[in-house]
Amino acid sequence: MIYQNFEKIWCGLTAAMHRIVSNASPLIYLAKANQLSILQSVVQEVFIPQSVFQEVVVKGKHLGEKDAYRIDKAVREGWILVKTVRNPFPVNIPVHAGEAEVISLAKETAIEIVLMDDAKARIASELAGLKPIGTLGILLGAVKSRQLNFEEFLTTLEDIVRTGFYLKEDVYLRVVQEARRL
Repeated sequence: MIYQNFEKIWCGLTAAMHRIVSNASPLIYLAKANQLSILQSVVQEVFIPQSVFQEVVVKGKHLGEKDAYRIDKAVREGWILVKTVRNPFPVNIPVHAGEAEVISLAKETAIEIVLMDDAKARIASELAGLKPIGTLGILLGAVKSRQLNFEEFLTTLEDIVRTGFYLKEDVYLRVVQEARRL
């Protein structure tokens, strides 16, 4: 479903992709696979709410997670920006507090693209008038923009799956077919 018309979706997003608001899971999995640079190659600025920073960096460092240090480095470099949500946006679907803050921050900053993987959170973001894209969409975008070739895409996909990123077999096959097509 998500990848059937990837090219059409991606073309509609690229103009607005210089700034996005991200949830925790895409940052965590890209950082675990040591592939945050892919996100940076596709997006100029990534905004995260304070709750996402607490989850991925503060708690992650406390647990000794290497990905937390990689994300913190990106924050210190200034291309991941931590922001406080000032006006919570009413989310009508029960989602994690961090996902609700991502939606709120996107609405508050007039950034229409949100990076999140959870299906329910993506639906909530669409109902809020936002355009969600997931980790796989970022990887496909990197292939489309020639930041990754097909072999690099496969290696990166395997790396994030190996770190615990859950993918149904049919989604895995569709995303590989889409990357090959691009």
